[in-house]
Amino acid sequence: MALNLKTVFHVLVFSWYAFVVQSMAAKDGEELPPGIFVYGGPWKYLTFLNLVSQTKNSCIHVVLIDGKKSQSSLRKCKDLLFAVFGFPVGMFVVLLFWSIFAYDRELVYPASIDMFFPPWMNHAMHTLVLPILLAEVLLQPHVYPQTKQAVAALSFVGVTYLSWIIWVYLSVGIWVYPLLKHFSGVGLAGFFLFNMTVVAALYVIGEKLNAKLWGFSTAVALGPVSSTSLVGPCFTQYKYAHWKKDLLK
Repeated sequence: MALNLKTVFHVLVFSWYAFVVQSMAAKDGEELPPGIFVYGGPWKYLTFLNLVSQTKNSCIHVVLIDGKKSQSSLRKCKDLLFAVFGFPVGMFVVLLFWSIFAYDRELVYPASIDMFFPPWMNHAMHTLVLPILLAEVLLQPHVYPQTKQAVAALSFVGVTYLSWIIWVYLSVGIWVYPLLKHFSGVGLAGFFLFNMTVVAALYVIGEKLNAKLWGFSTAVALGPVSSTSLVGPCFTQYKYAHWKKDLLK
């Protein structure tokens, strides 16, 4: 029954994200407020990139439903995407967006956008991501890489995205987010350093939740699986057997 629940969940999540991404991408070309999709369209927004990442991850889950052993590399890719990007970046998008929105929405999501992006789309991009991620943590164990490797990957992606939005600004003179125009050069560097620290912290939180719920540490994820190497208060022989079966099948 648990397997059926996971299957239904992943199919529904993939269908939902695919619909949201298609709906947002379809806005490109419409008469939107100045600067919204200029130079790069939706691809310059972390929100859209996160949706694409979540869609890819859920798509891999759907592909893996048949459980073929030959798909072990795909399983590793699925775990890597979720652990390093899906959970921390997805949670970051939700938390940062609503924090800034509560302070002054004009800094991140101007009121003029409401007539083009209905409220349901805003919540699809910036709210529903969080409960879906938490449900994924509850339903599916994930193999986590070593923390230093994960932080290195996150740092690379963060620097790449920062370079991209700076390039957009230098090319068209418009910041991707209105908030950024209020920072000096030093302030901008400090803001992005703070953001990367938050994302790294969210990675660690995801890792700890995974260990707490499924009863194994990150360290054993890269090596052979054995019952003596599993740790955590939630460990039972039943959970270990089913986790190992789900992970290695």
